[in-house]
Amino acid sequence: MAYYRRVGEVPRTRHTRHHNPDGGLYYEELMGEEGFSSDSSLLYHRHIPSAIVDAREWEVPDQTRTANAPLVPRHLKLHTLFGDEWKNTDAVTGRRLALGNDDVRISYVAAGTASELYRNSIGDECVYVESGRAAVQTVFGELHAGPGDYIVIPRGTTHRWVPEGEEPLRAYAIEANSHIAPPKRYLSRYGQFLEHAPYCERDLRGPGEPLLLEGTDVDVLIKHRGNGPGGVTGTRYTYPHHPFDVVGWDGCLYPYAFNVADFQPITGRVHQPPPVHQVFEGHNFVVCNFVPRKVDYHPESIPVPYYHSNVDSDEVMFYCGGDYEARKGSGIGQGSVSLHPGGHSHGPQPGAYERSVGVQAFDELAVMVDTFRPLDLGEGGAAAEDPSYAWTWAGRGPRG
Repeated sequence: MAYYRRVGEVPRTRHTRHHNPDGGLYYEELMGEEGFSSDSSLLYHRHIPSAIVDAREWEVPDQTRTANAPLVPRHLKLHTLFGDEWKNTDAVTGRRLALGNDDVRISYVAAGTASELYRNSIGDECVYVESGRAAVQTVFGELHAGPGDYIVIPRGTTHRWVPEGEEPLRAYAIEANSHIAPPKRYLSRYGQFLEHAPYCERDLRGPGEPLLLEGTDVDVLIKHRGNGPGGVTGTRYTYPHHPFDVVGWDGCLYPYAFNVADFQPITGRVHQPPPVHQVFEGHNFVVCNFVPRKVDYHPESIPVPYYHSNVDSDEVMFYCGGDYEARKGSGIGQGSVSLHPGGHSHGPQPGAYERSVGVQAFDELAVMVDTFRPLDLGEGGAAAEDPSYAWTWAGRGPRG
């Protein structure tokens, strides 16, 4: 994270005695990245955080993957994955894998019920809330999530999702095998956001006061590395006391929220390349967002993207608001995902290039993930596919 936070009760000096009201000691836990060599926080627990009384296997949601073969662009209609069953679905075990590789997994869920306590010990999670609201309860405190929020949850953070309101919580989950952070080019050498960055510290929301929940024999679902499909395995721990027993914490590692409406778009006289839309990065992938904005102001500009070949990456676009100008006529709408794989030259749909001439602003909202290794289809992606998409540029099907 870019800046330090202190919440609740912590001792003046780290690694020193922190007495509880009865004269005993709170238990200090360091949660840190890269083997004591990167960001960390210190949490102070009422109970020993390492204590477990049971461990059992947990079957994680289907992580099987199928190669994109033959190599074609694909359109996934994620809203078709969930009907009325969302009311009894939670935002963790209900996720359906759309796309994935050994660096990142992209899932979708529509949820209406609270999840169990959960910890991803494989990598950070970046969950984009398409619609609905939720309380994200964590060992650090609570975050409130609503439409347009990215919720970034560091690896190893115990948390749960509690939907709020009458409509489904629709969430697009980007799960890394690494950490997820703001792009390095946005930050000073000491971690402060620079002036050219499209967002800054003021735009980030950290957790509130510690939750201090009570309970005994409390289960936590752990997703971790193993020999399951996609290298993912699950274990269910039982803790003798509720893990949300932290009285205070401080440091630079914690979950936070960022709303896409606070992203300040970077524009120019002619069409700007995708890196100007970047919001986060992970190992071998980046996350960008396309937001409502004024577009190119050169008198001869063509505002929609030029045709381009992703020679080093697969491009995934999640269309989550507005009207995406370049995809009109392809069947893409709210809740759609397009996959344009490396090896396929892609760009605007027929007619969009010409229609964009003279347009002064785009009203569109999309989350893009570019990966530097090829993506496979998950079971959710295969179930939601529109098989006609690959031929929409030509206007006819295979050999038709």
